[in-house]
Amino acid sequence: MVQLTKTQIVEFFQRSYKTVDGLWFVKVEEKYGFDIALDIDEEVWKVMPKIQARFLKKALKMEQGLEALKECLELRLRLEGFTFETNRIDNGFELMVSECPWHTIMIKSGREHLSEKVGGRICSVEYGVWAKEFGEGIRFELGEGVCKGEGRCVLRFTT
Repeated sequence: MVQLTKTQIVEFFQRSYKTVDGLWFVKVEEKYGFDIALDIDEEVWKVMPKIQARFLKKALKMEQGLEALKECLELRLRLEGFTFETNRIDNGFELMVSECPWHTIMIKSGREHLSEKVGGRICSVEYGVWAKEFGEGIRFELGEGVCKGEGRCVLRFTT
């Protein structure tokens, strides 16, 4: 029986996850148009972060709060292949993303011209949901964006 290493298993599921995300979007876009596909994508990303956050909170035995959010988001970004740094700021923290795998996929698929529209809308929703999962008093602000050609994304979380 052929065996895969843990690294190969992880790579298999990462590729599958990213591929199915893009594939379903393209198929919905082909049938209903870009704007409808983006509307549906937004609805998906109102739910997906809840699932991810709840899984990581349970797995890491984390509760509510800004520190738990920081730890879980850092892990999630590492798992998905983001390149980033974390900076502490007054009443919170910032994630400075220099490489976003989702933007890279948009470039590789020849859809870079759509990256700002998709990223700006989906990231605002996604990270806003992450913030709420760790406490109603946590606020999220999307600053600069790689997809806007600004060299990095700034994801700011404060109380």
